[in-house]
Amino acid sequence: MPDSVVVPIVDELDIVRARQEGRQLAKETGFGPVDLARVATAISELARNIYNYARPGEIELAQITRGPRSGLQVIARDQGPGIRSIEEAMRDGYTTSGGLGAGLPGTRRLVDEFEIESSEGRGTCVTIRKWLR
Repeated sequence: MPDSVVVPIVDELDIVRARQEGRQLAKETGFGPVDLARVATAISELARNIYNYARPGEIELAQITRGPRSGLQVIARDQGPGIRSIEEAMRDGYTTSGGLGAGLPGTRRLVDEFEIESSEGRGTCVTIRKWLR
């Protein structure tokens, strides 16, 4: 992907770095304060999932255009254990770690486009996009 920034997720500080890099790129793209917060929160959730369940992994951030639209794309990749049931993982309240179970469903609500692919033993890839209004 041209002009992308890749943040490896190995330790907890990488979650902060991914969030900061994503927020800065979103700001450069032209997002306002509310959408900046949404983007930063979505990135934090994806990076934290990698850190908690599938280290190492990475967050790839890029400005994108589709026709007249501009936006931000975030790809969260790992080679962790994968997600046994994406359907369950996308259900509000589902958790394997005793958390709130809001991570993936909450992330989906914060963005305009959400795609997830996972296979057990091979890892997970989540792609999100937020478009300028």
